[in-house]
Amino acid sequence: MSSVATLPAVSRYSKFSVLTCVVLIWFHIQAVAAFWSFSWTNLFVAAFLYWVAIGLGISMGYHRLHTHRGFKTYRLFEYFLAICGTLTLEGGPIFWVATHRKHHQHSDQELDPHTPRVNGFWAHLGWIIFGEAHHNDTAQMSKYAPDLAKDPFYKWLTTFHWVPLTVLGFGLLAVGGWGLVNWAIFLRVVLGLHSTWLVNSATHMWGRRRFATKDDSRNTWWVAMLTFGEGWHNNHHAHPTSARHGLAWYEFDITWLELKVLKAIGLVWDVRVARMSEATEEEIAA
Repeated sequence: MSSVATLPAVSRYSKFSVLTCVVLIWFHIQAVAAFWSFSWTNLFVAAFLYWVAIGLGISMGYHRLHTHRGFKTYRLFEYFLAICGTLTLEGGPIFWVATHRKHHQHSDQELDPHTPRVNGFWAHLGWIIFGEAHHNDTAQMSKYAPDLAKDPFYKWLTTFHWVPLTVLGFGLLAVGGWGLVNWAIFLRVVLGLHSTWLVNSATHMWGRRRFATKDDSRNTWWVAMLTFGEGWHNNHHAHPTSARHGLAWYEFDITWLELKVLKAIGLVWDVRVARMSEATEEEIAA
């Protein structure tokens, strides 16, 4: 981890979100219960929805498109990716985008919502339980994402971000019972949450720094494997608007490969890409 002095943590624990804590405990209990109802169908559906929610919803949608505008696409596809993002239980698009933009603006500084310079627990989970609960505070978060706030659909989806996941859950319950729900909703969501939180915690603590950024971001390969390429975090902080995070041939970035296919068929365009040649010798050696 960076040798920079840690930030004070006492004041950050002054608030406690009972609702958030109860929901997280409930989801973790149901996730453990899933192992008593294993079937290949349950596993396949859970894996597919993990890709839809984390791969399309978070990596391609909330992060590379809605937050950083790394590429352009049709408005309906934007909406589709945003709906996929809500299936993660990570809030609606305005909340997610606003939080992440604030992270980039104050990365590993006092106003960073989830810096490990407080401690690893805070970066991974503490900021969710003890931080400001703005998941449904669409008006407040709109100040950090005014571009999305202009769209009535994004405002509605942020306020009612729980609706798509709830509808999906009842649909799976009707089709496959509680065994399928435990796998495709509870276990899948819990794994997705921790994988995404690892980008906030692990990739600012462990890994390689190719670029000499002003924060503690690092490239962490195993986080990249869990998040469809999001673990190449130092690359991302050095080139935030790049839709390609894995810049070297050995940095596997599934989302980037998917974007190349979508560009080839005309579904996305104006894709922004940073290349290894943009790095200086000093940055590569850092």
